[in-house]
Amino acid sequence: MRKPLPLAMATALVAGTAAAETPDYSLTIYSSAQPGQISTDRLANYGASLPGYALVRDGRKMALPSGRGELRFTDVATRIDPTTVAFESLTDPAGTRVLEQNYQYDLVNRDKLLERYVGEKITVEQLRGTELERISGTLLSAAGGSLILQRDSGEVVSLSNFSNVLFPSLPGGLITRPTLVWLVDAKRAGTHDTRVSYQTQGMTWWTDYNIALRESGDKCTMDLSSWVTIVNQSGGSFPAAQLKLVAGEVNRAPAAAQPQVRMMKAAGAARLEEADQGFAESSLFEYHLYTLGRRSDLPDNSTKQLELFPTAVDIACRKQLVFTAAPRPWSYWAQPIADQGYGASSDGTVGAYLEFENKEANQLGVPLPAGRMRVNQASGDGSLEFIGEDVIKHTPRNETVRIKLGNAFDIVGERRQTAFTMDSAGKIIDESFEISVRNRKKSAATVVVREYLYRWSTWKITAKNHDYEKRDAQTIDFPLVIPADGEAKLTYSVRYTW
Repeated sequence: MRKPLPLAMATALVAGTAAAETPDYSLTIYSSAQPGQISTDRLANYGASLPGYALVRDGRKMALPSGRGELRFTDVATRIDPTTVAFESLTDPAGTRVLEQNYQYDLVNRDKLLERYVGEKITVEQLRGTELERISGTLLSAAGGSLILQRDSGEVVSLSNFSNVLFPSLPGGLITRPTLVWLVDAKRAGTHDTRVSYQTQGMTWWTDYNIALRESGDKCTMDLSSWVTIVNQSGGSFPAAQLKLVAGEVNRAPAAAQPQVRMMKAAGAARLEEADQGFAESSLFEYHLYTLGRRSDLPDNSTKQLELFPTAVDIACRKQLVFTAAPRPWSYWAQPIADQGYGASSDGTVGAYLEFENKEANQLGVPLPAGRMRVNQASGDGSLEFIGEDVIKHTPRNETVRIKLGNAFDIVGERRQTAFTMDSAGKIIDESFEISVRNRKKSAATVVVREYLYRWSTWKITAKNHDYEKRDAQTIDFPLVIPADGEAKLTYSVRYTW
């Protein structure tokens, strides 16, 4: 009779995997994570709900018999999508066919073992004080966490507190790891170079940027560094893997069991001076593909950070202060806004923004994936201090990046309506405003007063005391230079017609 097997050792009886040596892993990771969406202090709770997935390619040598034979493969991520699995022989692709494929996931655990052993003999270990007592008998029930055994004498005992259960053997049908089983028809017997590929949930990536800002008078420069964070909660480990990241809106058919996963919009890593060390960007259909120039370990339940591209230094940038007090336009109008009191007066805020051109002439010119940008600036003692952060959308090269850092402390203002008339018969509204902005800094400041023309879609500026720039169909900007501890007043009139 075989010696009873403790529950903790039951995994030793699982069938072996196919012959294999030194797996060659290649992972392409897709992401739908929004910047700042994932809380790093709660990463352990995401699992399969991580916004992203990965395409895993596992290359290794396997021994195949001639003709039809069964091939078992256990080195897969537990969150595998079995409908995406593909097996191929690189040695003899024309002569090797997969006739059947099964995914076995009835994993061994205590409850399943107990279910299988109802009506069979088991041994239960129970502590009584400092002594370990063994109770053997036929398992009658294992419901509710309690075990009911019938001893050989006929006595029935109920056990709710026990330290271990010993089973005679591992019952058939239970396995210790998710297993792919193929029925393979191979013309050539022997060792084949093979590749197994599949998709798995529980993986994602996102980008973070750090800016070191320097100001000198009216000019500013900055250094930009970027990092990719990769999270693996797939239930599989991938040592020495070739890592690739895809940024682009890759469409996937919706599934009944889970929501559709949408991918990050077109974006990218960057050109590299040392492509064999960092990420190299290339095109893939209408997306961007980023390949790490070296292999890297990606253990299960791990978070890895990698440099996306070398730090770009001395990037020319500009600071912009924007005063806004007008309400934003509606998304649509059924009719003009005739209420005189709507947006008549309000105190505004002065937002502080940082802008830079993503151009090669400005030390960049690379596609920037969506991500969070954190900005730091040196204080009087030379230490870097955090001054604000914002998120950016996917930004192609040769575009402008604009980051909101916060609201200015020393610049305040208000906006008030000075005239309003409406001619319903003539379908005309005339409205006038006075905007006052005060600069309490010890140096002059340039402030852009941003006005939204919100009453109707057709408008015309009929009077003004400062020039303006048309930003879009409903927005105009008035640049004002305000002296130190000074004030600027802006007046303008607008006519709406319909």
